[in-house]
Amino acid sequence: MTPVKVTIIEDELSILRMYKTKLEIEGFSVSTASRGSEGLKIIRTHQPDIVLLDLRMPGMNGDEMLAKLRAEDWGAAVPVVILTNVSRDEAPSSLRFLGVSRYIVKAHCTPKQLVETIHLVLASMR
Repeated sequence: MTPVKVTIIEDELSILRMYKTKLEIEGFSVSTASRGSEGLKIIRTHQPDIVLLDLRMPGMNGDEMLAKLRAEDWGAAVPVVILTNVSRDEAPSSLRFLGVSRYIVKAHCTPKQLVETIHLVLASMR
């Protein structure tokens, strides 16, 4: 069976490494980026099954990157989980219109819970 492809876009490298390691242990194929513009390129190349996206990053923010992704034919349908420490109240209002599958505050989510969320989101797409 082909492993599920996940792209993580996160500028905090320790958090990026932690999630990447956990997901690889769980059998996922993981690509990563630390900036929105780099993430968009990686997503276009790897066409992951799901994207984990931080909101606050240098250069292109997560909501800007998501808007660009959603404007593309392939990117319009890929599930995206926002994984951030920005509370829902502080999140850009544009996210409501960009088809976010889940919104997770990193401080309230363990790597195990993230794996469970990925499985739930992907199951809901089938």
